[in-house]
Amino acid sequence: MFSFLFLSASRYPAGFAILRLVLKYLLPNGMIQNDATVLGILMLVLGLIFYTAALPQRGWQRFYGVVPPLLLCYFIPGVLNSVGLINGATSQLYPVVSRYFLPACLVLFTLGMDWPSLRKLGPQAIIMMLIGTLGVVVGGPVALWLVGMVSPETVAGEGPEAVWRGLATIAGSWIGGGANQTALREVFSPSDRLFSQVVAVDVLVAELWMAALIYGAGYAARLDRRLRANASHIADVQQRLESIQLTNQRIPATRDLMYLGAVAFGATGLAHFLAEQLVPFLATHFPEAEKYSLTSSFFWIVALVTLMGIGLSLTPLRQLEHVGASRLGSVFLYVLVATIGMQMDLGAVADNPGLFAIGLVWMAVHAGVVIGMARVLKIPFFFAAVGSQANVGGSASAPVVAAAFHPSLAPVGVLLSIIGYAVGTYAGYLTALLMQWVSEGL
Repeated sequence: MFSFLFLSASRYPAGFAILRLVLKYLLPNGMIQNDATVLGILMLVLGLIFYTAALPQRGWQRFYGVVPPLLLCYFIPGVLNSVGLINGATSQLYPVVSRYFLPACLVLFTLGMDWPSLRKLGPQAIIMMLIGTLGVVVGGPVALWLVGMVSPETVAGEGPEAVWRGLATIAGSWIGGGANQTALREVFSPSDRLFSQVVAVDVLVAELWMAALIYGAGYAARLDRRLRANASHIADVQQRLESIQLTNQRIPATRDLMYLGAVAFGATGLAHFLAEQLVPFLATHFPEAEKYSLTSSFFWIVALVTLMGIGLSLTPLRQLEHVGASRLGSVFLYVLVATIGMQMDLGAVADNPGLFAIGLVWMAVHAGVVIGMARVLKIPFFFAAVGSQANVGGSASAPVVAAAFHPSLAPVGVLLSIIGYAVGTYAGYLTALLMQWVSEGL
């Protein structure tokens, strides 16, 4: 019964409405709001995905040959949120997972890094990161102009209701992150109503693009041929890391798992403590640091745990990779993916379809710039995907896309997203001015 309804929801616009009615009948007191129950549902979903992905039957093998398991881990929680079974907006799971599991995950991924091998990746990652920024800067005014030519009322508005003011906050989010978005909101002061609408555009369009990148990771080799790119150096790094792991791995003892927990969450706790000291100090003595998003505690948490992981990878603790550091990090990563997915509301498009049209065109321009320049410069899809997501998703999701190619490559996403934090406010401000100019000319 439920499989039929989920299929209907994905194929027909009325499917979500039908499923909402069924769930309202089955759950008369409303959606599931207990976070422990929601976490249990998410873990059951993840378990079923991995169970079916490992089944030898040809039907399942064909299905997962087309649909990567990681994509389902992201999309199914989004469906559950969209139909009203759970509420990602009010749940505290994502704030908890992003603050605790994500930093721990980054420590575990960087702990066993072979940095000499990573250096062989070269400068292409930074190049694609900056090209992704250019795609966002260009895409905003182009999308506003194209949609305005078709539907002028969509891009209209005066004062705080001017649409370009709300879209300016998306520019900050899609180049840097939440801190940059907040900074631009303070600068351009869109109304609360407009800001709430563009936040929905921001989240849904960005997460749809992330889903596309995760899907593309399963076809990286084919896409690299289309881009005429030589990804052999990436494959060499992956094979070297996998070879080292297979040669040295052993069954972890209980003490090994305790060591992993101590390192991962010890570093996470230390990063939180240091961030609590740094942020007030910078805000008080260096208020101009806010322009660089250096007063964001989340920025410092991510930056510090990454530095700690890099430092620990140069010590004997690097041997913890042989007892499953990156595998435990992958577990945390999949939980993070599920909680990110439950933020997506596929039914939110109906609230203001015009704004979503702008968001979709904007993202299409960004994607065209990124993929087009990757083809011109013959840069592998891995760098295009991670560089793009470092802009659009920031430090919370760029490692997810990088890890979809190989778990050990997750730090590449973190390092690129830090660049996004640095340039996000300035590039977002430029984008806002361009959108204002286009809006006034329509």
